Amino acid sequence: MKKIIFLFCTVCLINLSAYSQILKPVTWSYAAKKTGPNTATVFIKANVDQGWHLYSQFVKDGGPVKTTFTFPSSAHYTLVGKTTEPKAITKFESTFKMDVSYFEKSVVFQQKVKLKSKTATIKGNVEFMVCDDKQCLPPEQVDFSIPVK
Repeated sequence: MKKIIFLFCTVCLINLSAYSQILKPVTWSYAAKKTGPNTATVFIKANVDQGWHLYSQFVKDGGPVKTTFTFPSSAHYTLVGKTTEPKAITKFESTFKMDVSYFEKSVVFQQKVKLKSKTATIKGNVEFMVCDDKQCLPPEQVDFSIPVK
């Protein structure tokens, strides 16, 4: 009898853990390409699961947390301009009671850099927020390190 109860409890716990998966609707990938002897472009790509929205860098205050890139200063490179993004979808979202700009499926952000050495590793992090039609996940930060050769 004890074995049956133990087996039943084990099956219930395994079943419960299957429903309590942490949602990770965005995966990030990175690449860099030299564009000249002292310049490069860093590509930061977000793949967004079906039904989810990743918000633009240019969302107005009062809405969702905008995507923000932070690059610490380095002796090996300097940033050239700001991080760019393609044209976003802009629609009214009743959750925020305002027009918001977002991306679906995938988006590639780009950052130009001026290299101070032949090779460099571009380090930084991205803070972002995603929502679907039922929920918004708390803002998340992801660190990255992108070698430029």
